[in-house]
Amino acid sequence: MIRSEKPEPALASLADACLGYLAENPEELLAFMQFAGLDPGALRSAVGSASLQRGLVDYFASNEPILLALCANSGLSPEQFMRVWHRLNPSG
Repeated sequence: MIRSEKPEPALASLADACLGYLAENPEELLAFMQFAGLDPGALRSAVGSASLQRGLVDYFASNEPILLALCANSGLSPEQFMRVWHRLNPSG
């Protein structure tokens, strides 16, 4: 069976893509920071941490408009993104 999709991204690379999207969209970055309870210093300190990576993936998974925008800009399918999210949250 030939699969036309790229392999699933690793959590770290997916989180980096999410953070990059937020960095390019300041209003979305502010919304994420408010949602997560992070100020700029706390966000800088958390970059690269597993908790921030999971938080970014969860945030995008729960916000369809930015999920779709991220996927359109990164060449990733929403299904690929959600498979990674599901691996992190197996009980849904």
